[in-house]
Amino acid sequence: MTTSVSPRQDFEIHPQLIDPLLPELLHPERLLWTPRELADLTSTVTTELTAGLRGLLRFDEDHRWWARLALTDGVELWLLSWLPGQQTKPHDHGGASGSFTVLQGELGEEYRYPGGPVRRRTHVAGEGIGFGAGRAHQVTGIGTEPAASVHAYSPPLVATREYGTLADVPAEIPSLAPILGR
Repeated sequence: MTTSVSPRQDFEIHPQLIDPLLPELLHPERLLWTPRELADLTSTVTTELTAGLRGLLRFDEDHRWWARLALTDGVELWLLSWLPGQQTKPHDHGGASGSFTVLQGELGEEYRYPGGPVRRRTHVAGEGIGFGAGRAHQVTGIGTEPAASVHAYSPPLVATREYGTLADVPAEIPSLAPILGR
């Protein structure tokens, strides 16, 4: 009797996102991504996989919608939708670096680094940002049209920590990220 063993796949990809470019972008050997690398990833996915992303996209009047696009040991990639007025609670990413790029529409972002002032920024289709672990923010769908965005975080699967307001962000944001190499 012969048994075949599938080669180990070091990543997961959403089953409806079949573009062969995505596995090439994921670098499963990379265990920790910089904010710049995350920004490059979300920008490339947004510009090169637009048709596949739009095929997955859903909007829900009751709450924001999201779908995980990919997961490796070093990064997770998400597609999120935003109707005008839908927003996150103020939060940090628990010690993970992050990035997002707007696929369509407009997103408003209020953000704060510990000890710093609350700042505001508008992101339109094609624009994105990468950020380090020590940043809290609140993101809102603004404008009159629905918005969508691609997000990436490294290390992956780190819990977010929510705040009442961005003024509640402590002087130092402790990491919730697991120690790599365990």
